[in-house]
Amino acid sequence: MAERRRHIANSGSTRYPMNEERNQNLMIGHSEVFLQLMETIRQVAPTEINVLIVGESGTGKEMVAQTIHAYSRRRNKSMMTVNCGAIPQGILESELFGHTRGAFTGAVETRKGYFELADGSTLFLDEIGEMPLETQVHLLRVLETHEFMPVGGHSVKKVDVRVLAATNKNLERAVHQGEFRKDLFYRLNAVKITVPPLRARREDIRELTEYLSRQICSESNIPIKRFTTEAFRVLEQYSWPGNIRELKNILKRILILEKQDTIDEAQIRFHLGEQTSESRSLPMVMHKTSDQAERELIYRALMELRLAVEDIRNMIIQHSAKGLQLPSISQISVEETEEDFRPQTLKSLEARAVQEALERHSGNRKKASRDLGIGERTLYRKIKEYGINE
Repeated sequence: MAERRRHIANSGSTRYPMNEERNQNLMIGHSEVFLQLMETIRQVAPTEINVLIVGESGTGKEMVAQTIHAYSRRRNKSMMTVNCGAIPQGILESELFGHTRGAFTGAVETRKGYFELADGSTLFLDEIGEMPLETQVHLLRVLETHEFMPVGGHSVKKVDVRVLAATNKNLERAVHQGEFRKDLFYRLNAVKITVPPLRARREDIRELTEYLSRQICSESNIPIKRFTTEAFRVLEQYSWPGNIRELKNILKRILILEKQDTIDEAQIRFHLGEQTSESRSLPMVMHKTSDQAERELIYRALMELRLAVEDIRNMIIQHSAKGLQLPSISQISVEETEEDFRPQTLKSLEARAVQEALERHSGNRKKASRDLGIGERTLYRKIKEYGINE
């Protein structure tokens, strides 16, 4: 293995093939931990063994799953992906195994589930640790027998599906606490691949930055920008708690908001400071008039909005590519009042953002503050300041 790893490192190839339809390739690097990861992927990919991919949020667990699929004999068919934490508990079973017409209220037609759609290919179950216990029972049956019954159905269906699963949770602890089935854990954990955090592979940050920058500039139709040596050094010294996902978001913000052709150390520090600062909304004082500072603040807000719209657009494209049906405009209830079109102050917008973040996370302040990009203490002050009911 050591000899093969040296061959990979000396070949100068630090980028590995991915599914062309995704048009993404973040399996880039030359660090020792990265080469070890790729060696493990190459060993397990040609087999039919189940793989459990573990690692912190944002490390690229789905990319690892895509790479395993790309090296497998199933690569000619698209890999299906299910985020078990994003689908409401009541409909996850229907999404996985399908349902018959009339199986429940709203089931107006028979629909195939992900297992049937992935027949002959690979099914990637992301955030497997969030799967309800009752659904875990049915998943275990499919893994053991390759058979399942759709919700409301009366006949068993047989499928040939390879399952890859991922989580950022400690499943051993979840098993001990009764939150995850022991038998399912052992079935999924035939091979465990640990994806290293970005701080453990700092040697790869420059290469990842260059690749992501080209990708972002191309997608955003902006000129390619270069980074100074000092800028790369700052990026390499940062701890990256959000890993590659955080790196990509930071680069997107920098490349779109900064107008210069060259990104330097000061610009990197400023945008990294926005990540950890308790007051993201305040513009940085750079000897500007109040009018200039206000225009820059509005410009940045518009750019942030543009990034959010791009994320929504990409999500819709991904859902469409998987053949999933999105609700039509007539199915979406939109209530508009005159107030929706009145100019709003920054305070009213901030209060609304805080309220919506708390609602999204069911009043969990820690998750809401992380979502808003502010500290928990700041969130508490905002709740008090705006009189928000939790």
